Amino acid sequence: MIDTIGTGVAEGEERIRLETEDGIAVLTLCRPDRLNGWSWESTRQLGLLADRIRFDPGVRVVLLRAEGRAFCAGIDVKAPGGAITGATPAERTRNYYEGIRWVHERFAVLSRLPQPVVAAVQGYCLGFGFELALMADLRIAAEDAVFALPEAQLGVAVDAGGDLRIAREAGAGWAKFLALTGRRIDAGTAHRLNLVQLLVAPAELDRTARAVAAEIAANAPLAVQGVKRAIDAYADAALAPALDRVAMTAALTLTSEDCREGYTAKAARRPPHFSGG
Repeated sequence: MIDTIGTGVAEGEERIRLETEDGIAVLTLCRPDRLNGWSWESTRQLGLLADRIRFDPGVRVVLLRAEGRAFCAGIDVKAPGGAITGATPAERTRNYYEGIRWVHERFAVLSRLPQPVVAAVQGYCLGFGFELALMADLRIAAEDAVFALPEAQLGVAVDAGGDLRIAREAGAGWAKFLALTGRRIDAGTAHRLNLVQLLVAPAELDRTARAVAAEIAANAPLAVQGVKRAIDAYADAALAPALDRVAMTAALTLTSEDCREGYTAKAARRPPHFSGG
């Protein structure tokens, strides 16, 4: 097998592709046939590629984008290794807790990059996909983009901190509304809630996102990175302890009977019957 870019990713197994040009590192979700569904392997590759970007002095900005008709439709339930096991319920909960904490650490490599991250979002941006987009510093959305955190409908908690970031950007009320109902919102609503900074026609998404990235890349790197760090320090002051709470809640719900019922009902295309256990 060929190691594609020295990151331990075998050729043909890429979930994310990295290309660098003119000071812009372009991270592309490249599984359009799966609507760029997310997996443990996607998380691993994201961390590897973000580490490469972090120490590349030629990269001044990151563009996060996706191939196909969706940015990311959420968890790829058919991805191998999707379920965490344990000899007892307590051990399984503990293993999920550590797994989610590991995901938070990999996502933090992206969100805490010194270089600003610009996300270009089209089509479905659901669950983990929405949470990934919220890791970016700026979001540009096509008018056909659809956003949602549907986890509660499946019996699980929002597990990567997307609801916390919505609370930061749009307020606690909207974070609760979206996370507690699982309701989908269109790009226009996301723009009004300050979850998206620019709204463009689908045909203009890539051009506009690259133009914004180039505009940032043309500015003084030390100033740009200092501004990002200062704003993040203010906006994320309470994020770390809240994320640990998220990890434990996610672990408890992922090992619950309601989670089993939620996914079973989804597969059977029937309403779930949650018991609270």
